[in-house]
Amino acid sequence: MAGRISQPTNQKRLTNVSVVRLKKGGKRFEIAAYPNKVISWRNKVETDIDEVLQTPKVFTNVSKGEFAKIADLKKIFDTDDEIEICKLIIAKGDLQVSEKERAAQLESMFKDIATIVADKCVHPETKRPYPVTMIEKSMKSMHFSVKPQKNTKQQALEVIKQLKETETLEIQRALMKLRVVVPGKEGKKVRDKIRKLALQVEEDNFDVDLEMVILVDPGCYREVTDIVSTGTKGKGQVDLLTLKEVEEGEEKL
Repeated sequence: MAGRISQPTNQKRLTNVSVVRLKKGGKRFEIAAYPNKVISWRNKVETDIDEVLQTPKVFTNVSKGEFAKIADLKKIFDTDDEIEICKLIIAKGDLQVSEKERAAQLESMFKDIATIVADKCVHPETKRPYPVTMIEKSMKSMHFSVKPQKNTKQQALEVIKQLKETETLEIQRALMKLRVVVPGKEGKKVRDKIRKLALQVEEDNFDVDLEMVILVDPGCYREVTDIVSTGTKGKGQVDLLTLKEVEEGEEKL
């Protein structure tokens, strides 16, 4: 009876995998991940690393099933914690996919980005949201290129900025409605700073305490809370009244 040939212990063959490759320190390192999960991880949709990795090991060649040497990992990554190294490779490595898979991935991300933009933005005068199809058309007309390694939320913010700069579409972030309450004498100095940030002031009452209702760009929310917190030594208050000020119905062509 012929002897059974065992697979070397430093090898593991995998099928139906997505490979992420990173070149570092003159060497190539790869991980084996489940198809589509790498993008979900990068977009912070998937947060369980076990759902992403087919095996929590670092390879030099996934297709041949060859594991990386622990000594090389320690030397190049300053750690032998393979889970942490896998996370680094997912974040910074190149996802190896076929042209067909890459095209499908980019198309999916393109639609996701357009959907985020449509959800966050409105026409500046009518305050109505744009349909996703109109955002997609505008992205194509300004030749927006999807970056597979960047998450879709970051790229959506880039699209909004480019749409404004190129005047491809009249667009602005849907405004956030806030109530600001500041006790006593701190009200005056805080009031001037808040008015500079507000795109619209709906209420501005200053009797004993200052109470304002304002509309601001969502990107200014942290700045408003910092002004109130610092100017009142934590005694002031900022309440979120409406996350998005949007009129009913979609913007028409």
